[in-house]
Amino acid sequence: GVADGVGGWRDYGVDPSQFSGTLMRTCERLVKEGRFVPSNPVGILTAGYCELLQNKVPLLGSSTACIVVLDRTSHRLHTANLGDSGFLVVRGGEVVHRSDEQQHYFNTPFQLSIAPPEAEGVVLSDSILYLTKTSKKTVWRNIKLGNESIGKGQSAHRNELFQRQTCTCNSNYESIQQTARSIAEQAHELAYDPTYMSPFAQFACDNGLNVRG
Repeated sequence: GVADGVGGWRDYGVDPSQFSGTLMRTCERLVKEGRFVPSNPVGILTAGYCELLQNKVPLLGSSTACIVVLDRTSHRLHTANLGDSGFLVVRGGEVVHRSDEQQHYFNTPFQLSIAPPEAEGVVLSDSILYLTKTSKKTVWRNIKLGNESIGKGQSAHRNELFQRQTCTCNSNYESIQQTARSIAEQAHELAYDPTYMSPFAQFACDNGLNVRG
């Protein structure tokens, strides 16, 4: 699972990572406790979000969210996605499936939110019902030997990411971790390049904003 906190909360003195991080840790705990059905990642995300809503300790924020489950028994990949976080399934350097982004308008993705009482109805908050779901039959042997499913960041160009990926054909933890680290490091590097035309920058230009990097 991956979640991306909405940065606008900084203007209100709220750390955007608190909501997204707590949401994913809650979902992770539910999975480890066995309180989930592999074919229903929407249920995992719904339960995690509801638990945050019922938390006695106030937690404010908003976040996109994406959960992917690989069911080794049914050989299916099940996903739930809200907003512009998401995933790609890559085989042999080619994208064989990608999730769809959900945005209200530029830089405003669909999101789960918890707002203070005085801001309810003002802060953007989308229903869990807007989650997009997919269920894909796949061959576990191919997934194990040659597929990678990666969370995507807005700042990094996908083709360049693929070119710099290390081989994960042996699927051991160290190799996969190195691939993830390489992607994150490149995304961080490009984010501070004032001349780089990222997908986010291109989208901004399409909406009349002069943005680079």
